Amino acid sequence: MTEELLRALAPQVLAALVRRYGDFDACEDAVQEALLAASRQWPSSGVPDHPKGWLITTASRRRIEQWRSDTARQRREEAVALAEPVDPVPVGVDDTLTLLALCCHPSLSGPSQVALTLRAVGGLTTAEIARAFLVPESTIGQRISRAKKSLRGERFVPPDPSRVASVLQVLYLIFTEGHTASSGDALNRVELTAEAIRLVRQLRVSRPDDGEVAGLLALMLLTEARRPARVSASGGLVPLALQDRSLWDSSLISEGVSLITEALARYPVGPYQLQAAIAAVHAEAATASETDWAQILTLYDLLRVVAPGPIVTLNRVVAVAQVRGASVGLAELDAAAEDPALAAHHRVDAVRAHLLELAGDLVGARAAYLAAARRTLSAPEREYLESRAAGLSGLG
Repeated sequence: MTEELLRALAPQVLAALVRRYGDFDACEDAVQEALLAASRQWPSSGVPDHPKGWLITTASRRRIEQWRSDTARQRREEAVALAEPVDPVPVGVDDTLTLLALCCHPSLSGPSQVALTLRAVGGLTTAEIARAFLVPESTIGQRISRAKKSLRGERFVPPDPSRVASVLQVLYLIFTEGHTASSGDALNRVELTAEAIRLVRQLRVSRPDDGEVAGLLALMLLTEARRPARVSASGGLVPLALQDRSLWDSSLISEGVSLITEALARYPVGPYQLQAAIAAVHAEAATASETDWAQILTLYDLLRVVAPGPIVTLNRVVAVAQVRGASVGLAELDAAAEDPALAAHHRVDAVRAHLLELAGDLVGARAAYLAAARRTLSAPEREYLESRAAGLSGLG
């Protein structure tokens, strides 16, 4: 419980400190020390009545200690500021979205913006971010370090139009990590998906005529609607085709379909709208067999033009196999697997296993399922893939 509370409060506390002191790097260090202190004290002493205020006060004291360790000249210049009490945090104020905008500062590269925000706002580890990016962990660590140094002295201001694309990308990756955790024992991280949805809703209030903001919100809602059916009673992964669709959240589906229908009719088509449209096709199918795969393939063809990428390619391969046959899908998968970004990624083996099973090559499918299981860092995914392989033992 303490860990979940700290994860939820961390970005709000960091935002409060950055608003007051302005130094992102130093403020994050102070917040991390406050979180560590809380993780040690709260389990035995109990959670304080105002945990956010406790963290802000503790982190602020640490920031002041950092100031006091600076040169004598700096101490003199800051004496007045240090003599003032820490400003109380207004009730109901949440600067998380403003913190997100700072992480998406135009002085940072796109990958650095995403990495820093996933670390500061999403609370992900460097390893988890690296998995989301499909790049080495050391690369992500360097990006985060450079990004924090680049933000020294930057103003703490709400997002402007020039940063919206980066903000959307960050929120998309936060949601994706929450929907299917890249590592660990849990399939979902509900706190991440909920936070991503909350922030996109907040962004939509300020940008009601942005088609991609609407598209991303629709995509998140339609995806989140399936969450109750994605995990079995034992905690195992349940694939889309086998899910009990009566467990899907009909209110989220209704809201998501309405959003994407309006967005496609009013605004230029963008990648989030296309992904939301694909999710809507799945959501509107009463059973897996009634899924309009031809429409999904058409949407993936458009998405591959608008926003090409390795994961889009893999998802399109599945649609190709459904429409044109497993052998055609396998041929396209072989071509896609030559992309260095997909090298050793477990999803290539998982898709190959699925297509080989459809093609009747059960021995090959079993080997591919086991290969995927060895490569994934997610325990629920590993268990599912191993169970698929076990189900094919002795067959074929």
